[in-house]
Amino acid sequence: MFTLSIAGGWLPGNYYERYAAAKKYGFKALEMLGWTGLDLDRARNAIDESGVALSAILTQSTDPEIQKKLDNSHGIVWEDLYDDYVKAMTETINAAVKLNCRQVVAVSGNERSDVERYTQHLNIVKALSRVAPIAEDAGVTIVLEPLNILVDHMGYYLVTSKEGFDVIREVGSPNVKLLFDVYHQQISEGNVINNIKNNIDLIGHIHLGDVPGRREPGTGEINYRNVFKAICEAGYTKYAALECGLTTDLDTGVKNMRALTDGYAD
Repeated sequence: MFTLSIAGGWLPGNYYERYAAAKKYGFKALEMLGWTGLDLDRARNAIDESGVALSAILTQSTDPEIQKKLDNSHGIVWEDLYDDYVKAMTETINAAVKLNCRQVVAVSGNERSDVERYTQHLNIVKALSRVAPIAEDAGVTIVLEPLNILVDHMGYYLVTSKEGFDVIREVGSPNVKLLFDVYHQQISEGNVINNIKNNIDLIGHIHLGDVPGRREPGTGEINYRNVFKAICEAGYTKYAALECGLTTDLDTGVKNMRALTDGYAD
């Protein structure tokens, strides 16, 4: 079974209050990616008091200049980010450890027009290879996320899971994996079940949302019962996080998610 992580945006209250709210609804994990504006001590207290884990955070920096380079308008497809990427990843991993969070999300940035795609591919591999030892030492996993360019992230470099898995293999670290977002990959390439099952050893985190509209599973075209069955049959036991909107009230939404994941998630 995998652990279902509720979307922070579904819950009432401020960042710190949402852990208690997640516990009230019976969740063991919560996904809220941003961390740079937090009181990390207060956040850790909320995590410890609730017993609800933070399932992932995003690679960020408190340095505005470095953060500009991390945004999709730049990113790790650019070789000039290498040194600052080490600083940002070190800062993010330190925050993750403080929050007892074990997954850090990485993104590629937008595709460049001045060099070939293969050069950009190699830049991603080189950047992740440089920060992999930091993750290994901290016991944290960096999860690289492909995104769709048809609906949400026009211009983004890393679109297909195939190229994402190639990057992970080339980096060759047990602490660098792929974030498989079912919503994005259904739009980009389909074949979700086979891509998950055939590469499960390279997947470190899963995001959930239905197509169209990026709403909760069960509201669109994806047969999520079959997807959840495949995830479990492949042996995945990590987090699958709801990263999507909610079409109904919270109580009904939680009830529907519990029914949809029954037998597959805790």
